[in-house]
Amino acid sequence: MKRYSAFAIAREAFRQHTGWTRAWGQAEPKPRYDVIVVGAGGHGLATAYYLGKNFGITNVAVLEKGWLGGGNTGRNTTIIRSNYLQDPSAAIYEKSRSLYETLSQDLNYNVMFSPRGVMMLAQTQHEIRGYQRTAHANSLQGVTTEFITPQRVKELCPIMNIDGPRYPVLGALWQARGGTARHDAVAWGYARACADMGMDIIQQCEVTGVVTEGGKVTGVNTSRGDIKCNKLAMVVAGHASVLAQKAGFQLPIESVALQALVSEPIKPCMDVVVMANTVHGYMSQSDKGEMVIGGGTDGYNNYTQRGSFHHIEETVRALVETFPIVGRLKMLRQWGGIVDVTGDRSPILSKTPVDGIFVNCGWGTGGFKAIPGSGWAMAELVAKGQSPLTEEFSMNRFRHGKFIDESVAAGVAH
Repeated sequence: MKRYSAFAIAREAFRQHTGWTRAWGQAEPKPRYDVIVVGAGGHGLATAYYLGKNFGITNVAVLEKGWLGGGNTGRNTTIIRSNYLQDPSAAIYEKSRSLYETLSQDLNYNVMFSPRGVMMLAQTQHEIRGYQRTAHANSLQGVTTEFITPQRVKELCPIMNIDGPRYPVLGALWQARGGTARHDAVAWGYARACADMGMDIIQQCEVTGVVTEGGKVTGVNTSRGDIKCNKLAMVVAGHASVLAQKAGFQLPIESVALQALVSEPIKPCMDVVVMANTVHGYMSQSDKGEMVIGGGTDGYNNYTQRGSFHHIEETVRALVETFPIVGRLKMLRQWGGIVDVTGDRSPILSKTPVDGIFVNCGWGTGGFKAIPGSGWAMAELVAKGQSPLTEEFSMNRFRHGKFIDESVAAGVAH
């Protein structure tokens, strides 16, 4: 029986789903590009797309050491929401959520956006106060959320046990216009749109070095040869610190694994997304009927993309009490992704000490929901040197103590 590489399988799936007939991942790089984007995940592809759409910059290459969407974009649990506490966070996440609403029309590709609603359970008195505070902040920010009663929670999600002995449900922060989307479709839609504008998406092309001259970037060394550029955008999530070191600077991030799993498919029983920070678990049901389940990050730095038994036990043990109906389901598969975490749990979209290099990283456990907004803001930063959406997310905020603390909103609730 013939065995196929993950790259070959991904390439064929992409071709069949998008109808894209252009040589896929096989094109030879040009000698020079206006912009090179490193990372063909959602954030990198969105950056390239909005460079072309909003600013007319199409001499762009997107370099990927693996395959398109093979990193965190294809490994997350697809939750989309914007109910963050701090103003800069709410601005960029709400921009992203609003772009998701029309993304299928914009890309002419169905990303299967499903605004089914997202609730974050309050299971302690402290969480009640915290979520009520967030609801008030969201009201001032123009983000539509509300704090709802346990009875309303039960109406929205009948399979939930709200009277658990250890962790009763005392209410929830509810965002009705949040939801989910198909992660592969988001990457494929952006990729096809970038290709239609004449951009090069070059896969299996690892960046091995960054070339600078007089403090300014001039190109990159790759496994497929040297490529020159005027500007370089680093959008590689958990590998951001590694790539930054190649350019001669450091980033204040740590890389850890975030794990998830899905159950065997069952009939529709849950049409909302539920997250429970107290017990470190969250769950939704996919279009195929699988219960998509995830929890917290590993307690130590690592670059693994595998699951582990102790995380299965920790996450499922807590969810079974809140959702007794899932207690006898079988696990279908599990996996991990490498997330890049900052000290204040907020991203970095910033210029760097090297002229012409821009970095987009630090999204931690909340990267998928931010893809359109992140790409929109990063494209503006690269094209114009500044963006109102990225102003507060500079690398320098850690030096000046201007943290954007989202440890409650982003700690585990993706």
